[in-house]
Amino acid sequence: MARADYHTHTPLCLHAEGTPEAFVDQALRLGLADYGISDHMPMPNDTEKSFDNWRMRSDQLPEYLEWIGRARRRAEGSPLRVLAALECDWFEGIEPWINELRRRTDWDYLIGSVHYLGSLGSVDDSVYEQSPTTGSVEEDWRLYREAILRLVQSGLFDILGHMDLVKIWGRRTQELPTLFWEPVLDALAESGMIVELNTAGWHKPCATQYPDDTVLRELMRRGVPIVVSSDAHSPAVLGRDSERAQMLLQSLAPRGLREFIHPCPVTSTPLHVYGSL
Repeated sequence: MARADYHTHTPLCLHAEGTPEAFVDQALRLGLADYGISDHMPMPNDTEKSFDNWRMRSDQLPEYLEWIGRARRRAEGSPLRVLAALECDWFEGIEPWINELRRRTDWDYLIGSVHYLGSLGSVDDSVYEQSPTTGSVEEDWRLYREAILRLVQSGLFDILGHMDLVKIWGRRTQELPTLFWEPVLDALAESGMIVELNTAGWHKPCATQYPDDTVLRELMRRGVPIVVSSDAHSPAVLGRDSERAQMLLQSLAPRGLREFIHPCPVTSTPLHVYGSL
């Protein structure tokens, strides 16, 4: 099976390290078919005051595109495909900005992710390690699910990133996962979106991938394509746990696992995905 990594970051996000050449060299050592560069998107009106401290500013987009260009030049003459993307945060009312970013260059795909619960903090911020963002575990999960649902229904994105990041600190809803996520599962099956199995969760307090096993099984049962991504913030993490993720998908696929090429629903870029036979 071909290996690919579609969720990776660059030093422009202020919490990653490594040069484009180092990332490409690692991708070549691993035999990756695709290396997707998908750093956190800038926010509107951020040149005078930063939105937060873990993303590029909008005036750094040319620098980001040059970083991608350097990676592509390093990969020239090899079978590695270097793809240009963004990880985009979902907020109510963000749609015009996403459309503006899409016009800035010819992106190969956009990842849609939820970190923030509306005007509240980011669920993965360490200040919430000991207590929920809203003060209630169930309310955190409910708000997170509603944001994910609106993200999927927006039709703006190709890949859904870390679908259940809200569990990062190990706190879980008391509802059964497949019942809890059913509105999102229905929307995903209708949307044509791709969902990532994000292996970074294995290295967080929750100690499991995003999303959970039962949700992955249900996604494949419904025919939703899956990509495996590391969320790498350094070259050493690129492609991490890829084989483990493939083995997990193999064990969860209702009728056996297959790999195939699937077009992104918005950009039509073909990606290496997994699904059930």
